[in-house]
Amino acid sequence: MKPVVAIIGRPNVGKSTLFNRITRSTDALVDNFPGVTRDRHYGEAVWDDIEFTLIDTGGFADGDYDIFSDQVRAQVFYAIDDADVIILVLDGKEGFSAFDKEIINILRPVTKPVFYAINKIDGFEKEKNLYEFYALGIKKLYPVSAEHKYGISDFMDDLIKSFPEENVPYQNQDMIKIAVIGRPNVGKSSLINRILGENRLLVSEIPGTTRDAVDSVCEAGGKSYILVDTAGIRRKGKVHKKLEKVSIIKTLKSLDRCDVALILIDAVEGVTDQDISIAGYAFERGCGCIFLINKWDIAAKEEKTAKMYYEDLRMAAKFLSFAPVLTISALTGLRLSKIFRMVEDVYAQYTFRLGTGRLNRIVARAIIKNEPSLHKGKRIKFYYATQTTTKPPVFIFFVNYPEKVHFSYKRFLINQIRKETDLDKTPIKIFFRQKQSRVSPHKKQKKK
Repeated sequence: MKPVVAIIGRPNVGKSTLFNRITRSTDALVDNFPGVTRDRHYGEAVWDDIEFTLIDTGGFADGDYDIFSDQVRAQVFYAIDDADVIILVLDGKEGFSAFDKEIINILRPVTKPVFYAINKIDGFEKEKNLYEFYALGIKKLYPVSAEHKYGISDFMDDLIKSFPEENVPYQNQDMIKIAVIGRPNVGKSSLINRILGENRLLVSEIPGTTRDAVDSVCEAGGKSYILVDTAGIRRKGKVHKKLEKVSIIKTLKSLDRCDVALILIDAVEGVTDQDISIAGYAFERGCGCIFLINKWDIAAKEEKTAKMYYEDLRMAAKFLSFAPVLTISALTGLRLSKIFRMVEDVYAQYTFRLGTGRLNRIVARAIIKNEPSLHKGKRIKFYYATQTTTKPPVFIFFVNYPEKVHFSYKRFLINQIRKETDLDKTPIKIFFRQKQSRVSPHKKQKKK
């Protein structure tokens, strides 16, 4: 599981700017007036080859600050609970305030690592602004400028050193781990309850009842599986209740540690944009995926057929064209017995390993069928390919111009691998690398 880092602080101290700096993106909204960030924002970051998830939170203020203050304060508390490491951003230009003291008092009993970043310190001469912050009783302060990058490298080096060692969530690693994901109220908890045959999870007609990931072990066909129930994910514009603001990060955590994601869709409401966004989370993390169209006992009474649902899904989620689709009813148990057979099929392909010799023969036939394009008059050459990992299958292709391989040719190669190996139900990832030159030092000297 990737470490989770939460950025907190009062309004307008530069949290979103720091978020953008660390994630090397412009995903977080930034403006020169306070209160721009109201919802939690999540991003993936890498420093020194170590990956982690970063959370950008709204500004911590009192209820009189604006009408959203109470909700923002609540989601900051949940961010603190969820995170492995916390960054408190303070304003080195304006100095500390009563809000800063309140946040620091909240953080004092926290046992997880807390980093105090004094932002808007644009250079060494501005570090004198740190003196007043030492009165807060903080031992280690980090002078940084999120906008101008000052002090960021040293700060990030210390940050990643504080990450907890990678933990193994389950002792039995042979069990297939299945995450159940989807919008609120599509029947995730009902599905797991039906499978388990007992009311182990809370079920409610209120969307967002499940606010934390709850794992259960079940048996089917003589095999044990781990089921993970997760909070429903809403569109940001629909997130109002403070407890629902923590749902996305918990779902992302579940996907990071699962093998197969069961993506539930409400058959009555049909395929929505949010269903596709949630499916995208699973796809981006390389999970095996199965679409389950739930509440089919109700939808089957309407004119729309299963084939029409499948076509809608394929059109909306072309990136998951390999994912199997099954119509079910968590309420009546319709076709639930087929889920685990489907999971086994997907998992077998998800863990498939292709021999190097066979892989390169597939590549050779693909190149004969469809030659790569030219780059500056020279043909892009494929030297050899190898599979590096499973879960999902990942292949590395060594070529002379890796950055010039068109995405359409990449898709062609993936399709050729699928066709010749019957890997039609798993994500496949391929990457292109530069073939290392084997020119001897003697020849290099001669060229000079």
